[in-house]
Amino acid sequence: MKTLFSKSLVFVSIYLLLSVTIFAQSKVKSIDELMQRYYDYSQFNGTVLVADSVGIVFSKGYGYANLEWNISNDVSTKFRIGSVTKQFTAVLILQLVEAGKIDLNKTISDYLPYYREDNGKRANIHQLLTHTSGIPSYTGLPNFADEISKTKSNPKDFVVKHCSGDFEFEPGSQFLYNNSGYFILGAIIEEVTGKDYATVLKENILVPLNMSNSGLDNSDLVLANRASGYLKIFKQFTNTPYVDMSLPFSAGSMYSTVDDLYKWDRALRNNTILSNEYTQKLFGKYESAFGGYYGYGFVISKESFDGSTDSLTAIRHGGDINGFSSLYYATQGNGQAVILLNNYNGFPRVNIAQNLLKILNDQKIEYPKLGISYKLHELILEDGIDAAVEAYKILKKNEFESFFFAENELNNLGYYLMNGGLLDDALKMFQLNIDEYPEMFNTYDSMGEALLKAGKSDLAIENFRKSLELNPGNDNARTNLKKLGVVLEEKYISVDDKLLAKYVGKYELFPNFAIEVTLDGDRLFTQATGQQKFEIFPKTETEFYLKVVNAQIEFKQNPKGDVDEIILYQGGQVIPGKRVE
Repeated sequence: MKTLFSKSLVFVSIYLLLSVTIFAQSKVKSIDELMQRYYDYSQFNGTVLVADSVGIVFSKGYGYANLEWNISNDVSTKFRIGSVTKQFTAVLILQLVEAGKIDLNKTISDYLPYYREDNGKRANIHQLLTHTSGIPSYTGLPNFADEISKTKSNPKDFVVKHCSGDFEFEPGSQFLYNNSGYFILGAIIEEVTGKDYATVLKENILVPLNMSNSGLDNSDLVLANRASGYLKIFKQFTNTPYVDMSLPFSAGSMYSTVDDLYKWDRALRNNTILSNEYTQKLFGKYESAFGGYYGYGFVISKESFDGSTDSLTAIRHGGDINGFSSLYYATQGNGQAVILLNNYNGFPRVNIAQNLLKILNDQKIEYPKLGISYKLHELILEDGIDAAVEAYKILKKNEFESFFFAENELNNLGYYLMNGGLLDDALKMFQLNIDEYPEMFNTYDSMGEALLKAGKSDLAIENFRKSLELNPGNDNARTNLKKLGVVLEEKYISVDDKLLAKYVGKYELFPNFAIEVTLDGDRLFTQATGQQKFEIFPKTETEFYLKVVNAQIEFKQNPKGDVDEIILYQGGQVIPGKRVE
């Protein structure tokens, strides 16, 4: 009897083991198929790692680490991780807090004697960690991209010269994502420890966690297995513009691999490098931001990937730096994590991560759609531009759900054709974009540039004028018109103060993401969740535009005359937002 029971137990154990193995293999296959589709649709080029409470479920590279040499991405490829660096800086600060060397409530001036005293005595460490210091971000300076980003600097000089501007708001009163704050934190770490930031990072985190493939990048470093960074427009890759890696510093200069970041994920969960008390501080919900809250170097939000009504707490942060884009995305309680490292700027990282977590939790996923531009390019090669234009109209009518349609799809294809010497084809593509999206200012702006290149100045002027009419804030059209000798008459629209007052309120575009409209005298301002406040300017009594970005806002009234909705026009998208306050 005992022997039979033992055999039965062994059989059951083998059956369960096989079931778990088959189940796991099914998930691996689903993940690989999904990631392959993202790669095939030109929406991912990098390395992915997916983990659960047991360990790594899947890790693999897609595409190329170096296009010139056709070197493939794999799990050993090192990527610059941009602002994912911030969470490492936050942990280093909390380690010093735990050791009694830093106080979160003390100010910049308590640790940096060389910082301007009037501001340094007003902004504290907590505010630097939570992007509420009010200090302007150095990456927003007008000459950052063309000058500052290309010049090597040491932390002290850089802080004094570029991270010490006048406050944009009273410290602690607002959230505004800020690279200067985290750069200053790195300088404080150096001042307090007497060591350079790279050494402290290595001694306190990288060596203890055996993260041997991570570190602080610099432009002189010869680094094995480092991916090259690219810019991508449609199918066209170019080498990314140079940035001296001394400048992102403690706000964004790290490189890493998916395997090393997995070690980081486990250490955070197991309180390996911080006590539980200070790990909880790390993940505190301090400020509303990006559809959730901002802790110290992390965004914390509620998500549901397991089909239950109880949402999971997600801990995440993305990173963007010239030629690279990354994401760390983890959930508390079930040990699940997704790490995505991509070596070109911009990819649908949150969408990818959420789909991968849904696969882990046996939930339905949203497969990516092929951009219509890729299908059109294929048709142009096979049948020519005219056939492709006609096919577009048929596809949009009969197969709308099969492709991703947007103004920027046609726009990017137009530029790709133009840069490839197919100017006549580009003109026809830009014209199709105008026909499909006649109310989008960018379609006319792009047509104007193509006509200018074709030597058709009169038609270019006509299109630039139309673009400026649709969006008076379009500086590109204004600049080109001035170059063409067109004298512009600035038109100023006056809107009644009582009507402006009706626009004041909060409008929700997505869950946990809203635009707040405020009035200061006779000037109207908007502030999106987690972003800076910007003035908007009237094009008509109900339509306003921004000068800092190519975006417009339209206010909608209901039959009673109450303003209950806005429409945001940006990047080829039309996004409604209902009034919630």
